[in-house]
Formats: sequence, structure tokens, C-alpha cells
Amino acid sequence: MSNQHFKGKYEVELKYRLESKSEFLKRLSDIPHQVMLENNTETDWYFDWPDNALAEANKSVCIRNMQPSGIKLWIVKGPEADKCVATNISDVDNAKNMLETMGYQVTLEAEKTRSIYFIDEFHITVDVLPGIGEFAEFAEFAIMTDDETKLPGYKVDLEQLAGQFGLSQQHLQTKSYKQMYAEKGKLRRS
Repeated sequence: MSNQHFKGKYEVELKYRLESKSEFLKRLSDIPHQVMLENNTETDWYFDWPDNALAEANKSVCIRNMQPSGIKLWIVKGPEADKCVATNISDVDNAKNMLETMGYQVTLEAEKTRSIYFIDEFHITVDVLPGIGEFAEFAEFAIMTDDETKLPGYKVDLEQLAGQFGLSQQHLQTKSYKQMYAEKGKLRRS
């Protein structure tokens, strides 16, 4: 179930700011869905070269540790907005050490609380981000694929699914979490 939802080198992802997480979850309870995990704490370490070359090239390298689920990931995004590759890893500390040995530096350490739900082939993450502000609850509607030609159709499907939750363009958040943290002065620069 969960492995199939996260296969592919492209990801269509629409992020919406929630007015009420509890209201969102109430609507979710009325729609057939599966629960992957609830209220996991995710810690992300974002890496870049000392000259911030990855950020300049619209690329992102992240090591993620999810607890209590025990999921550990190495994630690379960009340069295209829909390009995303992730792989499971067994040792977060060794992966971080490998990147640092190659000259990368941690530019951001961010923590969030995440729940993941599946509706058909789509996955929905509900996130709470401390440090972004008191109104920092988001829902990401996403699907991954290896077929780049399906991206526009999936975007329409995700917009329609979000509409079932009362979410529209006015709730859409186009900034990444990393960008939001940067605006709050949380990024480390050389």
C-alpha cells in the first residue's frame, strides 16, 4: 500500500494552508481513506554547498528521520518543480556524515508533525510546523509517477480532491517549507 504511493521520479504536489486541522480531519473521516501514519515527528536536515550552489540551481538535498514510524529517507528535489527522488536509508547519522564528508553543510534543521493518509492513488499529508507562526497547519495533496505526461491531469485531479475539503486557490501555498523557514531567518548561511 504505502510503497506504491511513493514510487516515481515526478511528484505533483499542491500545498494548502488549513484554517482548521480538526475541521479538515472531520471532512476526511467522511471520505473512504487509509491511514499510513498519524502524528509522527519528522526532522529534516537540508544540505547545500558552502556557496549555496544547490539552492541557486533550485535543488534540495534532505535527510529525513520520522519517529515513531522509524522511516528514514534521503530526498533530492529539483531542479524542475515536479522532480523528486527519495530512497529509504537505514542510518540517518551515517548519511548526514557522508554528506558532510563530501563538503556539504547543514543549512536548515526543521521539525514538523506529520500525518499521512491515502485516498485512492493520492496521498495527503497533514503537517504542523512549529516556528513558522501560530497558523502553520498545511495539507499537501500529492501523487508520484514516472510518466511526465500525466502531470497536468494529476494536477487537475488533485485540485478537485482538495475541493472536497473546501480548499481552493485562496488557500494554496506555493512556497516550500524550506522557503518559509528562510523567511523566518532559520536558514544557516556561510
